[in-house]
Amino acid sequence: MIKLASRMNGIGESVTLAITAKAKALKAQGRDIIGFGAGEPDFDTPENIKNAAIKAIKEGQTKYTPVGGIPELKDAVISKFKRDNGLIYSREEIIVSCGGKHSIYNLLQAVIGPGHEVIIPSPYWVSYPVMARMAGGLPRIVGAKESEGFKMGHTAFAAAITKATKAVIINSPSNPTGAAYTPDELKAIAQVALKNNLLIISDEIYEKISYDGFKVISIASLSDEVRKNTVVLNGVSKAYSMTGWRIGYAAGTKEIIQAMTNIQSQSTSNPASISQWAAVEALNGPQDFIGAMVAEFEKRRNAIVHGLNAIAGVKCSRPNGAFYVFANVSGLYGKKFEGKIIKGSIAFTNYLLDSAGVAVVPGEPFGDDDYVRLSYATSMANVAEGVRRIREAADRLG
Repeated sequence: MIKLASRMNGIGESVTLAITAKAKALKAQGRDIIGFGAGEPDFDTPENIKNAAIKAIKEGQTKYTPVGGIPELKDAVISKFKRDNGLIYSREEIIVSCGGKHSIYNLLQAVIGPGHEVIIPSPYWVSYPVMARMAGGLPRIVGAKESEGFKMGHTAFAAAITKATKAVIINSPSNPTGAAYTPDELKAIAQVALKNNLLIISDEIYEKISYDGFKVISIASLSDEVRKNTVVLNGVSKAYSMTGWRIGYAAGTKEIIQAMTNIQSQSTSNPASISQWAAVEALNGPQDFIGAMVAEFEKRRNAIVHGLNAIAGVKCSRPNGAFYVFANVSGLYGKKFEGKIIKGSIAFTNYLLDSAGVAVVPGEPFGDDDYVRLSYATSMANVAEGVRRIREAADRLG
């Protein structure tokens, strides 16, 4: 039997995708499943974007494109950064990749090597530590407690830095917690990063989804010095409900973007041509879809937070953005159902799926086993029914 490469040690399937796949498989078997697992909006891609893709097909835009994206899409990304963030980039400072995840992977492959540490606040998106290890680096986890708003403070950040530290990842608003950093918090983090000559990796994929008037800003917009030390990562998946179109993009220095482009040229080549033309329309076209979607997400957020907090043994804070809640269910640990003890988030997740037909994601792969993540990118009816089932399942535990 062929032995796998050592880089595969500890690398498995994404837990969020695995939960979603299991829920879909149970639905296909006829089970009534309420899914809170998927990290994608349940809204359809807007018609103007779909029509742009159809137009591209009819006009024969179906061939290879430049590796890092068509000029028209790079220009649309440049206009977006200037319009939304006050950031100025050139085409040479932009790369378009096959989704936001691909952008992050390319970046870490380009800048992280053996022994390099990447500081990652916890709770974190499940793929950050894995991608750091795949690049030969070492994830250095800094805990961010719920009492601290699930955000890494600059003091804890500074204390975690060693001679091997090369980069820090900031995800605001965050997956899985929905936490978002204020301008002052970002300024403090940026000052520490600059003092220690660290690359700031700013994942802003949920930038457009925030609530209660919270204004999300890009850390790169704080100053030209910060911009030069930052790679901003974004995409069209969440804001325009285009998860399956697979278009992400990054902005940074010419040297880093060229390195990412070289990696992409030797792996995937260009993103799908048709998706690129659709993304041009997404960024340049009407933006009113986003406001309507976010308003609906906010209603669902309010409902799910209220419902979960009404369940004995469950606590749930109100997120600033994204479309997730990170609910503390540790108050149910140690209880039993049919002789089986709920010992952690994975056991609780399996219990909910098997006994209540509710799919959530365990908190352990996100860095905190006391929690489970629920995506409210589903209908209000599903939110209400899902919370009802969770409450009944919790009540059955003894």
